Amino acid sequence: MEDFFKIGIITSSHGVRGEMKVYPTTDDSRRFKRLKEVFVEGKTGLDKFEVESARVTTDKVLLKLKGIDTPEEAVKFRQRGIFVDREHAVRLSKDEYFIADLIDIKVIDENDNELGVLTDVMPTGANDVYQIKMNDGRELLLPAIKECVLDVNVEEGFMRVHVLDGLLD
Repeated sequence: MEDFFKIGIITSSHGVRGEMKVYPTTDDSRRFKRLKEVFVEGKTGLDKFEVESARVTTDKVLLKLKGIDTPEEAVKFRQRGIFVDREHAVRLSKDEYFIADLIDIKVIDENDNELGVLTDVMPTGANDVYQIKMNDGRELLLPAIKECVLDVNVEEGFMRVHVLDGLLD
């Protein structure tokens, strides 16, 4: 399981106080307003920063990190990812999972036959679609609905599914 989740990408500096424009990669960008700390991609790993302030606009977040006080300092972080640790991640409801925890999970059918691995999750509006690279080289696009996803066990690393008729044709 992943320990850190990417919630945004720094796109540029903003203003004269060292604020950064962040493109959110999370479902709810308002979560930035509740954060006390974040981790930013550094040269050798993730660097921890205290959040001084966060303002959410229509399509971006204006983020101020403690110790970054000028536009020149802020611009050095351009194109770096912003992460939170699992402890500060959003709380999930029953039958909700972090995409990072699903990627590369083993996919088996209801008879315990290994089908392949989940490689991507595609949001479609109505429901997500799981992209599965099958062991025989084919690709399966499986709707993330209760009729198809029977069980998910992130701790043990597998997802049990039922493949509806016609999905493998």
